[in-house]
Order: sequence, then structure tokens, then C-alpha cells
Amino acid sequence: MENEGRQDVTCEHELGAIRDSLEILGGKWKLRIMRHLNNHINEIKTFKKIQREVDGISAKMLSKELQELEINLLVTRTVMDTKPVKVSYAITEYGLSVFPVTDSLVNWGLNHRKKIK
Repeated sequence: MENEGRQDVTCEHELGAIRDSLEILGGKWKLRIMRHLNNHINEIKTFKKIQREVDGISAKMLSKELQELEINLLVTRTVMDTKPVKVSYAITEYGLSVFPVTDSLVNWGLNHRKKIK
């Protein structure tokens, strides 16, 4: 009996952790934006460059997603002292902690691509 309660707590904690993770990383675009920024880590990534290179994302959606990623400390926003003013985005050190998860998703997607409908 005692173990059942502990298993429920463990399951409850796991489900809560999944919920929290999906709250921060979920949706169609966040992980794609983060992977894109990481794959081009040595390049300056402006809003327009990201919008052009992340196929299908609208300016409004990109703005919303970048703001949420910045609020959650996964991405930094840097205003460059240029004329006209440019803003660049980059993955934070903390944001890099997401990549073992995304690596697993990429591998799973590549291995099961033909089965995914």
C-alpha cells in the first residue's frame, strides 16, 4: 500500500514536470527557433534573418515566441548600436540545456519519419 502512494507522487511529479516543460517549450515554433539559432551560433541572427530562414513563421508569431523565449531566459536579445538599430538573438547558456531533449526529438523524427502521418 505504501509504495502505491509513492508511485502516485512520482507519477504526479513527472506529469507536472512534463506540463511545465511543455508550457515553456511547447507549440509549433519555439524548439524550431532555438534549433535554428543553435545551428547558426556563429552568425548574427536578426529578426528578419530568422523570419526568412524559419520557413512559414509570421512576423507576429516570431515576435511572440522570441519574447517568451527571452522571458524564460532561453534566448537573449541584444540591441546593436548601428544605424539603423539592429536587434540580434542568440541562445543562452541556460538555453543550451534544452538541446539533449531536442537531439532526442530530432533522432526520433528522423528514425520514424516514414511512419509519421
